[in-house]
Amino acid sequence: MAAYLLRRLLLVVPTLFGIILINFAVVQFAPGGPVEQMLAELRGEGQTMGRLTGEGGGETRAPGGGPGGGISGGDQPTGTYRGARGLDPAIVAEIERAFGFDKPAHVRFWEMLSGYLRFDLGRSLFRDRPVWDLVVEKLPVSISLGLWSTLIIYLISIPLGIRKAVRDGSRFDLWTSAAVLVGYAIPGFLFAVLLVVLFAGGSFVQWFPLRGLATSGSELWPWPQRALDYLWHIVLPTITLVIGGFAGLTMLTKNSFMEEIGKQYVLTARAKGAGERRVLYGHVFRNAMLIIIAGFPAAFIGILFTGALLVEIIFSLDGLGLLGFEAAIRRDYPVMFGTLYIFTLLGLLMQIVSDFTYTLVDPRIDFEARR
Repeated sequence: MAAYLLRRLLLVVPTLFGIILINFAVVQFAPGGPVEQMLAELRGEGQTMGRLTGEGGGETRAPGGGPGGGISGGDQPTGTYRGARGLDPAIVAEIERAFGFDKPAHVRFWEMLSGYLRFDLGRSLFRDRPVWDLVVEKLPVSISLGLWSTLIIYLISIPLGIRKAVRDGSRFDLWTSAAVLVGYAIPGFLFAVLLVVLFAGGSFVQWFPLRGLATSGSELWPWPQRALDYLWHIVLPTITLVIGGFAGLTMLTKNSFMEEIGKQYVLTARAKGAGERRVLYGHVFRNAMLIIIAGFPAAFIGILFTGALLVEIIFSLDGLGLLGFEAAIRRDYPVMFGTLYIFTLLGLLMQIVSDFTYTLVDPRIDFEARR
């Protein structure tokens, strides 16, 4: 197993490199880069240029300085920007230099990679803060949603799926299937809006708060009161993610158990006099759970980094999903690529953890024996 894990860890490097390279290449053709947005702001809002031109004393510092800061989508030579019409070419050139777009694409790419090797993700172009600090600041919110939602989804889906498999075709199976299909059919963001309308002061009652994961000033409260306040805030976002996520896992569990129940070794165990509970949990459970364990990394990463995006927006939760959305809108490429690097690395490592968990559930699996 050690040799297999080592090979998988070594494969992380080229896989991560390929993903970043493809996304970097695609972004180069995307119009409306940060330089164009800055030029549009200067033309439309008349913002102060002193920060970029160095007026008022002091040395000019690039807003996107550091590795990864100079990533441009649709960047063009000075004077060819549509938003640059009517502006001094020297100002446009200074903006390009300040954001790091005066360098060729391959130079920016290798500078970004060299920074990533040191876990230096560069600086945000518009927030003017290190990307790593932004990720660390937003990560607890997304981890909270991901962990609670995934835990509750598995606690509900696995027992429900097993019971549906055992009682296949019964009235219990029929009405739970209807409930599962309804939960699967309703988009998560619509259910979130419904919860806000019903329970967060929309039109009926206000039993739960609408914004954030903590009440203002709660940092001064005793820790038991802070814990209750946190749980009070996270109820509605967690319910939203659970409703949208438990349906697929429930049906996967049911189908997996039904497939194993019909196999020959189950009939043999029953013929030898083994009880139904022993057959189900002593023989079927181990084999049926393999496919469910295989889907755990994808489920967790999906909820943590993608499924919570609209939930974070609706409930005003300042997490990674909202950070990535704002970065994409503003073309904040250091944030986009920095978070992509972190998310991809975590996803690849979670796949390795999944393979390791396979061997814990079923010691008969030997990855090193495969050719």
